[in-house]
Amino acid sequence: MKRTFTAAAAAALAALAGAAAAQDNEVTLQLKWVTQAQFAGYYVALDQGFYEAEGLDVTILPGGPDIAPEQVIAGGGADVITTWMAAALAARERGLPLVNIAQPFKTGGLQLTCLKSTGIESEADFADKTLGVWFFGNEYPFYAYMASLGLATDGSEGGVEVLRQAFNVDPLVQGQADCISTMTYNEYGQVLDNGFTEEDLVNFNYLDMGIGMLEDGLYVMEEDLEDPEFVDKMVRFVRASMEGWKWAEENPEEAAEIVVEYDETGAQTLEHQVYMMGEVAKLTAGSNGALDPADYEQTVATLLSAVSEENPAITEEPEGAYTLEITDAALAE
Repeated sequence: MKRTFTAAAAAALAALAGAAAAQDNEVTLQLKWVTQAQFAGYYVALDQGFYEAEGLDVTILPGGPDIAPEQVIAGGGADVITTWMAAALAARERGLPLVNIAQPFKTGGLQLTCLKSTGIESEADFADKTLGVWFFGNEYPFYAYMASLGLATDGSEGGVEVLRQAFNVDPLVQGQADCISTMTYNEYGQVLDNGFTEEDLVNFNYLDMGIGMLEDGLYVMEEDLEDPEFVDKMVRFVRASMEGWKWAEENPEEAAEIVVEYDETGAQTLEHQVYMMGEVAKLTAGSNGALDPADYEQTVATLLSAVSEENPAITEEPEGAYTLEITDAALAE
């Protein structure tokens, strides 16, 4: 009887240990937006078994217009999130200690797309025009850009009128705005799909205009980095994720197919995802996942140069907002 009890106890302990080990290897990633090629590297890593090879059980949660990654991770709903650095730094200053652990996107795709027929050919033509702007943390680059040009954003004479733009291209198509916010890899293609040609349009890319703002990075809670097991898990997660991104860059059509397969809404088309993947690959190219401190400093400097009521992203130099510990370890193996 004693042997039976001992065997049963051992089995129970083994089961508990197995469950604990499985939990230790679980990672939940909250995306900034819906399932699309903007996040292809993560879906590829999941589909091709790169996470599994690192001993990880990864769940990818798509975002959407009503989902703020910062709120999700604050509530314990994710281990790691993708978001733009301006939004992450703003959240950090307001008491949510987010830390950048990797930066797959080396360059950014945010731009203002304008109709030449409205008379806009250069930045000097923005005055007295209506510009579509995304909010929910996406407005910070815009206000920094306008501040750098000395343009008021309250609709006063000589300034610009701000239209709170939904995440679509309708304001340009319907003539409600002279310019709208677009991403090179998404909405710009939608504008072209609506019958406009490249000759009809002029684009002002924020990075090209000197408004350096890092976009999709990976962020975790600062307190979690005090746990060696969590750090080890993130090292493996980042390593597998970057393997996914490089695979996606080299196999854009196959990566687009994987994204479409994981899109549970059925809203994404293969044609658009192939286009998107080709454009996203331009932004991840040259990145091994490690954040370049110079890019970080440019983002911070840009935000601090444009502090105002409309652009209260950050008001002081952040401290501890990024770490190279994860990527240093991931790249060393």
